[in-house]
Amino acid sequence: MTRLSVNINKIATLRNSRGGDMPSVTKAALDCQRFGAEGITVHPRPDGRHIRYDDVRELSRILSVEFNIEGYPSREFIDLVCQVHPAQVTLVPDAPDAITSDAGWDARANGRMLKQIVSTFKSEGIRTSVFLNPDPAMVPYAADTGTDRIELYTEGYARGYAIDPQAAIAPYASTAAEAVRMGLGINAGHDLSLENLRYFADHIAGLDEVSIGHALICDALYLGLENTVRLYLRELR
Repeated sequence: MTRLSVNINKIATLRNSRGGDMPSVTKAALDCQRFGAEGITVHPRPDGRHIRYDDVRELSRILSVEFNIEGYPSREFIDLVCQVHPAQVTLVPDAPDAITSDAGWDARANGRMLKQIVSTFKSEGIRTSVFLNPDPAMVPYAADTGTDRIELYTEGYARGYAIDPQAAIAPYASTAAEAVRMGLGINAGHDLSLENLRYFADHIAGLDEVSIGHALICDALYLGLENTVRLYLRELR
């Protein structure tokens, strides 16, 4: 069964636009948990424009579902993750000023660095995931870091799905097959939506988890948060 982790960054973006605590990040996370989401994802960035480090600390104290923290492994990020001890950390190669994630790691060029960071988190008992483009050739290098999982960067799939679903899914299916062959778990995220999620999940063998934020929160504006979470879960079932 593929698990749904809801990324609540956009809740924090809305809150930060006015200051204060409306909408409440913690309430949104607890509501998603109550509505059936199996995980909560956050991606704190250095400029604090959405999820802040204090949010991460607070969420770590109140959640009972899996907590996934994404981010570039700066010293500050590593210290935060080791402090709050989430179920999973997802390493992404974002530049500090990135608007959103826009590429996976070159695991070959960055293998030594990633191996050291993965080792740090695994020594703390934290499951690790490395963000990858859909490229089977990158999987052995990711596996060599010692990571538990890869996360497939799915913007390309989402963009191509409306044109040719079979062509769009093909590189993801082959990358996932290589990951399964090498004993890695598989996560996925970025621009997955109610329109394209079921096809993706049906064609990716061994898909453990999807992390969905932007589309899900946008849908919730029209459909309500509870109904939206349940609709995404239905697509995965």
